[in-house]
Amino acid sequence: MVGPTLTPCTDSRKGPLGRPRTGRPAGTPGAGASYGHGVRQEDFEAALAGLTATDEHLAALVATYGVPQVWTRPPGFPALVLLVLEQQVSLASGAATYRKVRARIGTMRPEPLLATTSEQLREDGVSRQKDRYLRALADAVATGALDLDALAHLDDDAVRERLVALPGIGRWTADTYLLASLARPDVWPVGDRALQVAVAEALDLPQVPDQRELDEIGERWRPQRASAARMLWHGYLERRGRVETPVDLLLEGPDSPL
Repeated sequence: MVGPTLTPCTDSRKGPLGRPRTGRPAGTPGAGASYGHGVRQEDFEAALAGLTATDEHLAALVATYGVPQVWTRPPGFPALVLLVLEQQVSLASGAATYRKVRARIGTMRPEPLLATTSEQLREDGVSRQKDRYLRALADAVATGALDLDALAHLDDDAVRERLVALPGIGRWTADTYLLASLARPDVWPVGDRALQVAVAEALDLPQVPDQRELDEIGERWRPQRASAARMLWHGYLERRGRVETPVDLLLEGPDSPL
């Protein structure tokens, strides 16, 4: 099926959340290659055009809801802190906690975070479990055990391996960081519930796929699964009249994704 003309939504709900940054063509890195941390709108639309030319389900989503504006998050420690705080809570709740912690420590850096007490973080809404996760992350970055800048030079699997080695960072967090902060073109977050539901709705499946099934379904969209995920999320949110996304970005300061 030939895909429809890709016209960005005039009612772009995603645009104010994150301006497109410099991107790169899709593909895998060679020796010493570096990934950018943003996706250009034109690159996303080109990838989506290729997908909709051969996939009637994505083409139908574009025809119905239009093309979303690209959203992203700057890579680094603040983005990972926010992802940890967003785990198993609403985006609004995670963002509120992040803002409280940042207001307390002044700048979202490992050293100021480590200098806080657990009691202080609890006052800001950080659970005991997430307190432990954040301290492990901050310690790893502060000591150099985790080099966040070096992640840009690693392939997707290597990035996941480095991140999931830390307490509290699982596949969903690693995949979301890869997609939103490192702009990897073929990331497919099988653990994301919204994506599971979005695929079931788009493909008119009798039930919501589990992670294994979603992984198999996603094979049809290689090597641009991240663009497929963005479009599927867009359709999911538009059906529900919602304006948030799993990787919302609202810059409020030079060192922070919120």
